[in-house]
Amino acid sequence: MPTDPQTNVIPTLDPEARRLLWRCRRGMKELDVLLERFARRELPRASAGQRQTLARFLELPDPVLVDYLLGQAIPPDRELADLVAQIAGFASANPVAAAARPAA
Repeated sequence: MPTDPQTNVIPTLDPEARRLLWRCRRGMKELDVLLERFARRELPRASAGQRQTLARFLELPDPVLVDYLLGQAIPPDRELADLVAQIAGFASANPVAAAARPAA
């Protein structure tokens, strides 16, 4: 489990965040790794609105998520498009997460 780089403490997740983290387990290994690592980093400090956007994102089918994350499609919803950009930025900045990004 990653630690907070500023405090070197492993953040604990509240029940809602743990449910969202569980929903990141998709069954497609590449998505699992990318989404779980992103969620572990972001959920401790995410607002209610950001969590709601992530929940809506996770309701989408895997092929749609892959298309969005590979840039083959753009979500029509602005909040989802912003989230996709945030996840893609996370993948680019984190080599292990980037390696897990679904291949085209």
